[in-house]
Amino acid sequence: MHESSRRRFLKATLAVPWAAAGVPSQAGDLVRDSAAPVTQHVDPFIGTSGTGHVAPGATVPFGMVFPGPDNADRGWSYSAGYQHDNPRILGFSNTRQSGAGIPELGDVLLQPCAGRRWTASTRDFSARKSDERARPGWYSVRLNELGVRVELTATAKVALQRYNFDQPGRVQVLVDLQHGLNYLEQPTVTAAQVSDRPDGLQGTLHRKNWVERQVSFVVQFNHPVLERKILPAKPGEKAPRMLLAFDLGRERVLDARIALSTVDEAGALANLHTAANLRFETARTAADTAWNTLLSRIRIDADSRTQRLFYSALYRTLQHPSEIADADGRVRGPRGEILQAPNGQYYSTLSLWDTFRASHPLFTLIVPERVPGFINTMLAHHRQMGWLPLWTAFGRETYCMIGNPALPVIADALMKGFAADGAIDAQAALAAMVETSTRERHDAPEWAQQGWRVLDRFGYLPFDLQKGESVSKTAELGYGDAAVAQVARLLDQPEIAQRFNARSRGWLHLFDDQTRTLRGKDSRGQWRTPFDPVMATSPLKNPGDYTEANAWQYTATPALHDATGFRDRLGGPLALERWLDRFFSLPVPNPDKHLGQEALIGQYAHGNEPSHHITWLYALTGAPHKGQALRSRIVRRFYGTGPAGLVGNDDVGQMSAWLIFAMLGFYPAEPFSGRYVLGQPMIERAQLQLPGGRVLQIAGRGRSARFNGAPLGAPQIAHEALVQGGVLRFD
Repeated sequence: MHESSRRRFLKATLAVPWAAAGVPSQAGDLVRDSAAPVTQHVDPFIGTSGTGHVAPGATVPFGMVFPGPDNADRGWSYSAGYQHDNPRILGFSNTRQSGAGIPELGDVLLQPCAGRRWTASTRDFSARKSDERARPGWYSVRLNELGVRVELTATAKVALQRYNFDQPGRVQVLVDLQHGLNYLEQPTVTAAQVSDRPDGLQGTLHRKNWVERQVSFVVQFNHPVLERKILPAKPGEKAPRMLLAFDLGRERVLDARIALSTVDEAGALANLHTAANLRFETARTAADTAWNTLLSRIRIDADSRTQRLFYSALYRTLQHPSEIADADGRVRGPRGEILQAPNGQYYSTLSLWDTFRASHPLFTLIVPERVPGFINTMLAHHRQMGWLPLWTAFGRETYCMIGNPALPVIADALMKGFAADGAIDAQAALAAMVETSTRERHDAPEWAQQGWRVLDRFGYLPFDLQKGESVSKTAELGYGDAAVAQVARLLDQPEIAQRFNARSRGWLHLFDDQTRTLRGKDSRGQWRTPFDPVMATSPLKNPGDYTEANAWQYTATPALHDATGFRDRLGGPLALERWLDRFFSLPVPNPDKHLGQEALIGQYAHGNEPSHHITWLYALTGAPHKGQALRSRIVRRFYGTGPAGLVGNDDVGQMSAWLIFAMLGFYPAEPFSGRYVLGQPMIERAQLQLPGGRVLQIAGRGRSARFNGAPLGAPQIAHEALVQGGVLRFD
């Protein structure tokens, strides 16, 4: 699309308010019950048992706070603080990363108790749970031992906790400021300043866990604090645990509100003020409405189980990234310096290595109004950090995972025209992408990417010069370079495009014709020997040339940016089909989930993101039906409706976004190409609400696709066509 046309297109599609759910298109309303609430289909407990790491607490879409139950304060299994099968609850903290793979956040834990049974000598404040319930924006549980039912809800910046006690009068609340969801074994609070308020307390904590961060907070109750007791500190602890006593008189309900800030206590107070005089039930209703409005942008016709799978997945996808700027737009950036958030929006919990593949392309379809904020956050991160983000928690860089996954997210947005009317500065974005791909990172950790000289010299990363993950890093840096080249072409910068396009082909140096996989090579051009292409490696366990994967699982990575080039290197459509057939049938011996070997079909590991696009590569062969059969098998085996319904970490919504696309029948197999690969829907009908009152209807479950009556000659469709609305029919 010509740039002037792109601007007109985006002005039409982004500047017009969203239509109400159920507005019919010219083709007619194909989806029944389009006014029924869809939050009834969401089960927040799916993925809360096992390796899903999903949190069942209460949040609003992309909210800053996420109050929820914590069963433990450390351990990989408790990355979100919760395991459904653990019967005891420590308390209810107010921030978390649902579906993440490393524990972080868990700030300001509260635990209520009827009467006055706790003293300074009490050591165990946990209680057995019963009658646990959850809906989008609301969580409830009964703690019989403590004589209380706890309810949680949230606004965008304030967590609300309500305690319904069995008896009126005196009650207690534990406030544990030392608590957090810990990656490290030692206490994570390095400093704390806390002051009393008549109705609660406020303060600032400095924490060191996955990241070093500052969190300021305010805890406000709707009754005055009658008595305060500081509990004895354990060795090394810097933050207090305290017992607050209240006299409710004849009442049985105590409300607590918790607001936080990355900046200071004034920011936390300003955030608290955004929910001033807001009743708990009003907040709960508003949260449910916010979720229903957003989830209703996709309406489907399906049986109840399928709707439960679909809308629960969509719900998980839209929880993060978290908008963490204060009400006045201030936020603490990746180096800890305060900045003014672009347009008052700043997002964190950016699990980009996971989410660039499907989550962010899904956002461009169903929440396009958020996309400029995501990109402008990344550019603000670059201005303070010197390079674009990798994985952020509470605004700080974790240096987690490999490659430069912000690059495909930015390229995807620019290719789809989101820079129209200045919503994103495209030239500044390209400059940030180039600098991210060329600037030395002298202050990055030793295990993170620090420089480019070796890659520029050899065209790949030799395993004798690169400390671990040499093949995976070469392959992942390739899609980043291809993203830079794509944007450079879009902005008429041919020299930049040529340079980075050439570097994106570095994977060709590592393709081994003997094993038909990407294989480690040293600086003399010698292959890694001995070599077993099914042996998985990871920097934290069994270090080697791959990142939580093996050679087979990383060989298809170049197809993320050059699917036809990958097909042709294998020898054409038939050769690709044979390669895929072997890939999906060759078993993994002794699979280890900590090496990414989980949710397996042959070498395919659905529990880890490098495999997610591979079934869709059958569309480049003469047997696309094989890919569809595999996707149906994946959905049957690895997605369920119970707490163990996710086999593999949700990775902040990426696993869920894959399911949404698979059910709709198309997928961003080349995430920043501006097009989707077509498969077959797994539902009878779907209706997507688009900006400006447009509606995209999806109907049928066959193999032959038509768009607005015209047959599609190739198994793909452009994003810009879909967002104009119409009917995509699979005959």
